[in-house]
Amino acid sequence: MTVTLRSLEVAVPATELRQEEVRDLLAAQPDLNRLGKRLVATAFDASGIERRFSALAEWEGPPDDGEPVFFEAGTGRFLNPTTGARNRVFAREATELYTRVAAAALDAAEGIAAADVTHVITVSCTGFFAPGPDYRIVRALSLDPAVQRYHLGFMGCYAALPALRQAQTICRANPEAVVLVATVELCTLHVRTSNDPDTIVGSSLFADGAAAAIITGRDFPASTPLLQLDEFETVLTPVGEEAMAWNIGDNGFEMVLGTYVPHIIDEHITGALAPLLAHDPDLEGLPYRDIEHWAIHPGGRSILDKVEAKLDLTAAQLLPARETLRDYGNMSSATVMFVLQKILRSATPDRRERVCSMAFGPGLTVETALLTAIGAPLPEDASAERQ
Repeated sequence: MTVTLRSLEVAVPATELRQEEVRDLLAAQPDLNRLGKRLVATAFDASGIERRFSALAEWEGPPDDGEPVFFEAGTGRFLNPTTGARNRVFAREATELYTRVAAAALDAAEGIAAADVTHVITVSCTGFFAPGPDYRIVRALSLDPAVQRYHLGFMGCYAALPALRQAQTICRANPEAVVLVATVELCTLHVRTSNDPDTIVGSSLFADGAAAAIITGRDFPASTPLLQLDEFETVLTPVGEEAMAWNIGDNGFEMVLGTYVPHIIDEHITGALAPLLAHDPDLEGLPYRDIEHWAIHPGGRSILDKVEAKLDLTAAQLLPARETLRDYGNMSSATVMFVLQKILRSATPDRRERVCSMAFGPGLTVETALLTAIGAPLPEDASAERQ
């Protein structure tokens, strides 16, 4: 049975952060030592990021009501709120993003209405609340209250691919299913000052963003590009458990992002791809660059550099990932959806092109997906001329 992603929409919060401005603010914090200040400059300048977005309006000025919680705009001082304070902001701001991006995905899915949605899958690793985002989406979009709901929590940067895989599984089991997948990550809620190199690297990379998609096996007419969900695989690398982790601390979630992560990916990426490509005999043994599109989660510039070199990909094949990193930063699980949207929107009309997607996260876990981008159909007169 063919399962297809019929719409893919993304969203970001309103507050835009210029990378050089955040770098200078962080480097000026009084609790940083001389080495910490140098590490901030190095990490931010090497990030490949020009701007990011944040759900924290405090970056732009003092709040209209009450005292600042995260950042004093007047003094440029970072505050250190509790995990509870951070999570309260998550519950408020994530709800708005979840419902906004889910509504956009539903509106963009031709022939599909709210009444058709049978399942909702939500994803996040940057906050928790209940009733959760799955519930909020059902209420805000007036979905059937009997919609089945699932939440994938605290999996990290790779979680969007398991969410798409679960949607595929549901649709294969139930041919009438229509699944709404939505991911929201508010990573900047957990920014904090530290002299720890891993924390500094995380502060230089992570950002806020959201994505949502509609997936179904039902046959609806379409005038826009579609993404066929073909195969998925999961691989745990033999090393790296301590190199990437995400823990809950008293003053926010604490990211461990070791500098050795790009080297682990470099050593094990081909082995992680092998079980995925084995699903298609035409791809086994084929040079990686012969697969038209690569939707790589841009965990950082060095990770993309390693992937491009190891797989001998062209610069153009990594462009969607590099542009996403440059313009939005690393939005954890939402990021690879931004990359997929870029590829989908550039799909050649009336053609089918293979897409290989990869995302990396704690474990070290490598999630992979084999997809097919289906270009929008040409008008009948254009198709006749082409023939």
